[in-house]
Amino acid sequence: MTTAAPTPTPVPTPVPAAAAQRGTTTVSERAVRRIAERATTEALPGRAAQATATVRGRKAEVSLGVTLPYPSSLAEGVRDVQRHVVDRTRELTGLDVPTARVNVTSLAPPRYSRAPVSPAEETNSPRTPRRWWSGRRTPVALLTTSAAVVCGALALDLIQVHTAHHAAAAWRVSAVHWLSGNGPGDPAVVIAGGLTALLGVWMIVLAVTPGLRHRSTVRTAAGRVDAAVDRSAVRSLVRDAVGDVPGIGAVRVRVRRRRITVRARLAFGDRVEASAAVTAAADAAVSSCRLRHEPRVRVTVTPEPVWQPPTAPDVPSVPSAPSVPTTPLVAKEVDQ
Repeated sequence: MTTAAPTPTPVPTPVPAAAAQRGTTTVSERAVRRIAERATTEALPGRAAQATATVRGRKAEVSLGVTLPYPSSLAEGVRDVQRHVVDRTRELTGLDVPTARVNVTSLAPPRYSRAPVSPAEETNSPRTPRRWWSGRRTPVALLTTSAAVVCGALALDLIQVHTAHHAAAAWRVSAVHWLSGNGPGDPAVVIAGGLTALLGVWMIVLAVTPGLRHRSTVRTAAGRVDAAVDRSAVRSLVRDAVGDVPGIGAVRVRVRRRRITVRARLAFGDRVEASAAVTAAADAAVSSCRLRHEPRVRVTVTPEPVWQPPTAPDVPSVPSAPSVPTTPLVAKEVDQ
């Protein structure tokens, strides 16, 4: 008797799911920000960093606020941070990160010694702009908002008049009547014209002046890299350098574009020597900033109320030779 072998049950072949049915992976802006901050910490060990991130589809924009060591090459430090943050963020998130915008918030100098710069680097350094131009965001926003409100109200009223056959707005009718009844010589028209002219002059001045007066440009040796330092940072550097001079108490520093004024109080020591030491410390701190326009340093050292001029050291007196007693001369009359 022959038994037929059971026929195997066919196994269905799995059909791959369509791309739309596999799900999507969304990387939040918070995750990108944390990854960028971590990458910045890897590039700058021991330095705190703040980051902001914006994700649009498969593209991420990253902005960083970092503290760089000083003295060091500012351009190279920014470039290294940008490269590392972009590579790590792109690797860990899978998003397209074109670049990272780095904002140097502060510098952390170990001491006020200037980093050595070769003469060739100093000579071949590219031209740095004298001043940074401001974006003028607040004036532009105010002007744009006011113009948009006026033009929008006028356009809306015209649309309602011509499409919905509404009566013209009361403010537009009043404005037309007032303009038709007042000539160029009326005081109100003269005042309005003067204010408009002043507004125009103000906008022209903002357009042709660079602004950002609180920042000073720095000489850099890297191409297509512009660097600037905040004047508050220069003030802190000069104040700390002068404060390390022996005998100096309170220090006040005022930084302007062309001049730096240093007022120091002397607690003890020689006034002339302290003034020379304060001048040397302030000049060294300003030179270490490598400003394109090095301002003149003016130093004033004022003694404290408790200051006393240093006394001269006591010189030991030389003992005088013992006095030799002298015999008084007595004139004698000699008999002839």
